[in-house]
Amino acid sequence: MTGNPVNYAQLLETNNLVQMFSDETYWLCVTRTTQESKLFPVPSYMMLSYLNAYYRYPSLLRKIESRMSMEELGDRARTIGGKTNTLTMGWTLPGFYLCGREWLINMGLLRPEDGVEDLIYVMDCWKRIQLSYHRNDGHITNKEYGHRSQLLPERELQVYEADLYDCKAGDALHTAANRFLATVSAFQFLSHCECRIGICNQGPYKFGDNLELIVRDFMDLGEGDYPWLDGVCAGMEYNNLTVPMVVKDTHFSLMDDWGSFESEPEFRAENIVRIGLYASDPLTEGRVPVAMESAQALVAKFNQLTEQVNEANGKLWKIIAAWSRAHMLEAGALVYFNIPKDLAHLAGVYEQSDWMEIDERAKRFIPLLNDEFGRDALTELVGLVSLPSQACNDYTMGQHHNAPKRMYSPIPYGILTNGDYTRSSGPLYPGSSLFTKTGKWRTSRGMLSQDEYNAAVRAFTPVACSSEYRFVDDYWVKYHSHDKAARELYLRTQENSRHLKGKGSGLKRADIARARGA
Repeated sequence: MTGNPVNYAQLLETNNLVQMFSDETYWLCVTRTTQESKLFPVPSYMMLSYLNAYYRYPSLLRKIESRMSMEELGDRARTIGGKTNTLTMGWTLPGFYLCGREWLINMGLLRPEDGVEDLIYVMDCWKRIQLSYHRNDGHITNKEYGHRSQLLPERELQVYEADLYDCKAGDALHTAANRFLATVSAFQFLSHCECRIGICNQGPYKFGDNLELIVRDFMDLGEGDYPWLDGVCAGMEYNNLTVPMVVKDTHFSLMDDWGSFESEPEFRAENIVRIGLYASDPLTEGRVPVAMESAQALVAKFNQLTEQVNEANGKLWKIIAAWSRAHMLEAGALVYFNIPKDLAHLAGVYEQSDWMEIDERAKRFIPLLNDEFGRDALTELVGLVSLPSQACNDYTMGQHHNAPKRMYSPIPYGILTNGDYTRSSGPLYPGSSLFTKTGKWRTSRGMLSQDEYNAAVRAFTPVACSSEYRFVDDYWVKYHSHDKAARELYLRTQENSRHLKGKGSGLKRADIARARGA
């Protein structure tokens, strides 16, 4: 070890975050079924992605923060429906890094006291971006809020309440919307190599007696970071779509840190009574309405999008049918590893080689990752929690299992005395990929090259994130609803609203109902 030593306060906070994360990860894993697929080697590619995350995340996060802080990234992420969400930042950012670290410890290639400054930095990044992203509900994770996430400010929810269209089972809008939701969900599983990280949910929000709103995001739909979607998704109009829906007689009792939900009674499509459609990316002023000028236009748009997705799905099946197992292993590992990539897009520092290559240090392990070994390694790591490093003394009772084990190893405090630790796993090493990016990126400003996209993002600041309005939060507005800054921010949010344009701040729900009725 050289340089400034780590201190006790850093270790205390980092180990607290690691343990809190360990408890929640165990709960998330044991409430799910085994992740396997008849098409993709899912457990094996997950293990490869964890290694890639361990070796690359610290350097990539530092690169991102050289341009934009985690706090500002969290504020920008909250305004759009991209892969900067509960799933991306709430779990995968630290989760994949910690899984890679734990597996390397158990293979004897790492000690718990190695890469200490990297670990401290990764967990600190996670804490800061989560606090910013969850600013409106005041938590770090959904778990802390009883497994719910209420991320959106009042001004956005007011627009949803005013503008979402009524629908009921069997009518044209309900039928078109649910056909689209089913079609795009199936496509997202295939394009993301048989995993669900292209879909995330947030909420619930109270929308009246027996009514709750949830907000569903569908991400990476167009040509963009994934090379296998070049050409395949040429007909897709949008890269990220958000579908807010109001559901009757259904309480969403759980919205966890993987962005999935449970409800009482079970969620049924026929209980959707209002719906809308919005698009966003790092270059939009929040979520922009799509075909929301009339119910008929929205029906037509849902039907059109369904056909676009169906066309892309057919092309993608033909491409994947020609892949070898090596292609499927690498594609899945890249999809998993690069979940936080949109942080780089938000900061305007995205490079394809950073996020779509397997680090040469991680590639060394590919010969191990046959189907059986990958399955068993994953099961021991996050299911059984039975690896040697995960054992605690016999008196320990874990939070969810009462067993003497913890999923992730803390940093030993003894390093404060003997100084025997290493600071980092090192800088980015060279990487490689079986896939080559050939197209441009689908954005709200058309198709852009990587350099054009980064430059556009660097030159753009959403109004809600500008210095004038960034800290105009709901609790400030509560006491200053008629101040100029509050009034102007609400007016900005209402610019594309059918019913609230020009209404400003200080609205009550009765005002929303009257505007909606008019």
